[in-house]
Amino acid sequence: MNDRAERPPNLEAPQAGETSDMANLKSAIDADLIRELAKLLDETGLSEIEFERNGERVRVARRARRPGGAAVAAAASDAPPPAAAGDDLTGHPGLVTSPMVGTAYLAPEPGARAYVEVGSRVRPGETLLIVEAMKTMNQIPAPRGGTVTRILIEDGTPVEFGEPLMIIE
Repeated sequence: MNDRAERPPNLEAPQAGETSDMANLKSAIDADLIRELAKLLDETGLSEIEFERNGERVRVARRARRPGGAAVAAAASDAPPPAAAGDDLTGHPGLVTSPMVGTAYLAPEPGARAYVEVGSRVRPGETLLIVEAMKTMNQIPAPRGGTVTRILIEDGTPVEFGEPLMIIE
């Protein structure tokens, strides 16, 4: 019986200059699984995904990408820029947060006028934007009446649960 037949099927014999620990680590990484998880991230708009099977855990995460870069987007728009990383908006009384993970859209369809803009007056229950989650468009209503003073996201941006979306004062 050869050396390869005695090993578990997922372990390969060490190559020249490689320790058996290095070979075990190399063979334990399932590149196809990682590719599938990365593809799932792109399809769903999520920023990270974790998978566990038989005690082995794989986590794939990505950084949020902004098309055209933040500087180009800010220069092309009259609206105030999205919240900076240092802005602490958690205690703001007019903060509207995302009730779910998904992709936020400011208009009902591509090319259409946005539901609200900075300076828009809104009534309680009026639609502010849509969050697409699992191919379902969820209208996000205004929790209170007032004037939209800041829009903290860009159209088509992936959002997480509790992420700040806009401020109504």
